[in-house]
Amino acid sequence: MLDPKKILNDFLGSNIPGVGTSVRDTAGKATQMAKDNPLAAGALAAILLGTGTGREVAGGALKLGGLAAVAGLAYKAYQNYQSGKAPAETAQAPANGELLPPPSDSGFDPQTAPQGEHEFALVLVRAMIAAARSDGMVDDAERARILEKLSLSGMNSDTQEFLNAELSAPVDVDALVAAAVTDEQKVELYTASRLAIDPKTRGERGYLDLLAGRLKLPDSLIDHIEATVSQAKVASPA
Repeated sequence: MLDPKKILNDFLGSNIPGVGTSVRDTAGKATQMAKDNPLAAGALAAILLGTGTGREVAGGALKLGGLAAVAGLAYKAYQNYQSGKAPAETAQAPANGELLPPPSDSGFDPQTAPQGEHEFALVLVRAMIAAARSDGMVDDAERARILEKLSLSGMNSDTQEFLNAELSAPVDVDALVAAAVTDEQKVELYTASRLAIDPKTRGERGYLDLLAGRLKLPDSLIDHIEATVSQAKVASPA
């Protein structure tokens, strides 16, 4: 059975590759880390899809599951945007402060999603996969390597089949945008996409700019999301 919330947690919690361990060992550690701290070591989507962010989500975000963490960061960025402060000013807050889930009446609470929490979690998973693919580096060989890791990590067959289909299908930005049915979900969609990657290439930056434009998010709000996500990430160990 496909569990979008678990996939999202796994996408936001993984070991950093390239540490001399086997694929099986690395996948096993990633799975356990995802269970212990869903946001403990960066975006699994970015790691598996070869974007190499080398970043970790830190501080209080570790206490929340993937869906609540995306909502919490999106809500925090939106609050900062509404405060009228400059993004650089809000980004100076301590990075290890506790990230709280959004209030139930804020429109950011996943449990209040009009299409259902399960369905919106699936939207965010698709958004993260699309962002992680934006550098154009996922060819057949890379996809086979990803699926091998997913198989060894203990993901069930339904999940593997879903991810394989998402990796093979063309990225449909219009469908992603249409799936965000509220203004708050549009902010969460961009936040999840930005969490998946640290844009270092023109393709990645161009994709995020395209997404922001299609979502019709104000530039100043995007700046606050960028500052909030960047503040929540710290450099991962070499």
